[in-house]
Amino acid sequence: MLGMSLLSFLILTLIGAVVAAVYHNVIRYRFLEGNDAFFGKLILGWVGAWLGSPVFGHWLWRIENVYIVPAIFGAIATIHLTVLTGKALAKLASIKPAATEEKKVEIRPGKPAVAA
Repeated sequence: MLGMSLLSFLILTLIGAVVAAVYHNVIRYRFLEGNDAFFGKLILGWVGAWLGSPVFGHWLWRIENVYIVPAIFGAIATIHLTVLTGKALAKLASIKPAATEEKKVEIRPGKPAVAA
């Protein structure tokens, strides 16, 4: 069977929601504000929790094929890296290019040009 059980889905959703709530409301580590940003973090937290066991391994507590600690680490890593990437790209976009200073040459009529 290739599918996921309802209990596994709900556990991953709970882990993603708790990590998203901590990041959004407690730590206040945000790139965007409002409910949209929270739901985006919840979705990212679910994906990170789902990928947690394949990436971090299968260890400690397991409930219905979900290893809790790797799922929490996966949710934290996914949410943190996504917000960090958004902040880095925003900072990169706000950097203004260095202005080059142009040397002005004044040319006056009636005065011979001097070669340098």
